[in-house]
Amino acid sequence: MKTQIEQNGIVTLSEDVTRSLSDSELWNDDLRPTTEKEHSWSGLNFATLWIGMCLCIPAYTMASGMISLGMNWWQAIGTIFLGNVIVLIPILLNSHAGTKFGIPYPVFARLWFGSKGAHIPSLARAFVAAGWFGINTWIGTTAIDVLLSASFPAWKNLTGHTAIIFALFWALNVGVAYKGPEAIKILSLIAAPVVGVSAIILMIWAFTHAGGWGPILSTPSKFTTTGEFLKVFFPTLTGVIAFWATLALNIPDFCRYAKSQKSQMIAQSFSLPLTMSIFSFIGIAVTSATVVIFGSAIWDPVQLLAKFPPFIIFLGTIIIAMASLTINVGANIVAPARAIENLYPKRITFGIGALITGVFAILMQPWFIMSNFGNYIFGWLGTYGALLGPIDGIAIADYWLVRRRQMALKELYELNGRYNYTSGYNKNGVYALIIGVAIPVLGLIVPGLRFLWDNAWTFGLFISMFAYTYLMKGDQSVLRPGEYENITQFPSDKPIERIAE
Repeated sequence: MKTQIEQNGIVTLSEDVTRSLSDSELWNDDLRPTTEKEHSWSGLNFATLWIGMCLCIPAYTMASGMISLGMNWWQAIGTIFLGNVIVLIPILLNSHAGTKFGIPYPVFARLWFGSKGAHIPSLARAFVAAGWFGINTWIGTTAIDVLLSASFPAWKNLTGHTAIIFALFWALNVGVAYKGPEAIKILSLIAAPVVGVSAIILMIWAFTHAGGWGPILSTPSKFTTTGEFLKVFFPTLTGVIAFWATLALNIPDFCRYAKSQKSQMIAQSFSLPLTMSIFSFIGIAVTSATVVIFGSAIWDPVQLLAKFPPFIIFLGTIIIAMASLTINVGANIVAPARAIENLYPKRITFGIGALITGVFAILMQPWFIMSNFGNYIFGWLGTYGALLGPIDGIAIADYWLVRRRQMALKELYELNGRYNYTSGYNKNGVYALIIGVAIPVLGLIVPGLRFLWDNAWTFGLFISMFAYTYLMKGDQSVLRPGEYENITQFPSDKPIERIAE
């Protein structure tokens, strides 16, 4: 019997198979493959998702560190654009699997780590995301608190005012996430145009009030040789890649709802690198103008808004809260919520996973982290994110090189299926991960190999990719020639217009 149906590049399970899997320990309503009807996200939805996530305070100020290290404005923007183009490659490669088979990231991980081993990459991604969720919630809290204090002087005299903002903002983040991906889609549709238009208005204001772009855009690079530039360029490029490297792993959580491969690929290819580059340029241009207007460079948009009249501050507070909410919910809650849900699919839902993520973020005490060990923790989390490159490499190698985009979808949800491997673990995935992490770490131990650590994400990705491909040669879990066709039905009737759009 054909267990799965492929039409217009989208694979779904037959109704009979879906009913038979409903009692499986690996199945619940959130982790199951999406149905034909649920493939409803258009290219516009993916564009607004990325635009909404990119329009955030860290993206606005991203170029500031590069300029402080000696780059001029176009070198900084070029590095940001190149880094986002590079990270776009694994994002699109992993998006294909989510779109074609309608599976979330933890289920995708079962393919290359096994039904139990999938917890390793899922929880690794979740730990970083939960940490960033707490930190970004605190950043959003302090931004809102500063703006409210500037607009309403009595606010800063209220006992516990920061704690009140944190509690409300935390609840808002978790509340939106609890509603699931559809709520995130709606939030992105609202936030992207509002924040985007606001950024353009801010740039126009800066240009007109400064009578031009200001001195930063005319300042030359401090590097006198190519070698001097490259010493700063490569570590900085790795940092830019690491900014979205975590989402490159769990992008199937969103792409499983895509209408087609074409729509999600085109939308993501344009929206991510262009939005990050343009928004970073706006940050540079506005900051350059503040040198003329206020006598010093103001990189922080919160500090800049605090200099405006109360009504503008109030509007700015809403916009910054919206921007912080969009990136936090989209980039930092979905992954840990799915990972927690995957621990016990029959008892834990996505909503419960989101609540647990929120509680875990509070237990990490982000206010303590930011006040005492901010630089160290940010560096540690950034490094941890870069070291997720080996997991990206394994995912890409498994889907594209080992299985060649073919899998028995039903068996991802069966304890005795081919993707259970040995006692639920694929040892080849574990070995490839260890190799992909260990070799870049040598750069911390051997001074002459420092370049391995400075480019840990890139080296880890390729090392684990080649190691996994080699180790998986002849593995019994790989479908044999013709086996995919034996389990897949290819309808010859009228194409599904909704999906083909």
